[in-house]
Amino acid sequence: MQLTTNATGTRAPRPRLVTSIATTAEEVREAQRLRYSVFIEGMGLTALARPDRLDCDEFDEHCDHLLVRDAATLQVVGTYRVLAPAGARRLGRFYAEGEFDMGRLNPLRSRIIEAGRACIHPDYRGGSVIMLLWAALADYMDRQGCDFLAGCASISLADGGHNAVAVFNQLRETRMGPSEYRVTPHLPFPHSKIEPASSASVPPLLKGYMRSGAWVCGEPAWDPDFDSADLFLLMPLANLDARYARHYGVEDMAIAA
Repeated sequence: MQLTTNATGTRAPRPRLVTSIATTAEEVREAQRLRYSVFIEGMGLTALARPDRLDCDEFDEHCDHLLVRDAATLQVVGTYRVLAPAGARRLGRFYAEGEFDMGRLNPLRSRIIEAGRACIHPDYRGGSVIMLLWAALADYMDRQGCDFLAGCASISLADGGHNAVAVFNQLRETRMGPSEYRVTPHLPFPHSKIEPASSASVPPLLKGYMRSGAWVCGEPAWDPDFDSADLFLLMPLANLDARYARHYGVEDMAIAA
């Protein structure tokens, strides 16, 4: 059993984490409760508060929900929502199309898995959960026969947008995707009118995408509900870093049917 140091400085067992795909309505609600706790309560978005304390929308019933549990407590500590091409066809759109014109990606639609609502419990943000979610995503894409992962990554505007500008300026110099895959925001974030921060603090999820070979596919959109600048990202499965698969054994990476 692996050990980790806890807050008192003593050695404590590292939680054993297992991945699965939600197969029941209650498992989906577990994911929605975690999302609500992190996104709504954790960010203080009282305008989006709900009495059932669930973060949900019309996309949930058409998506698969990747779950990471602590095997000892059975608590869901991480989740990712994934939309396969069949679900996108039923809906008539991807989630990101609420923020971006994705017309240039039409030839790829049957090959894209869209991932979103990445969420990790605050007590489990040491790296293992997100790595398991990445490994589960790669396995899911392989099962679906898709070779592109798409999604949005948010950058908080709590500082007035200065860090978001610095992050975008840095990424557009090094990680912009091919011109044929560019998207256009419906509500652009006015990055050219805001002074960038002196240094860029890249959010963990966005950093994970970049380390795995994702491309930034255009300028950021402004999401006023979550007070964030959102970047549309596209990643070929071939770019997904093999270290996620190497780091875990077969049992931990297995996804329940």
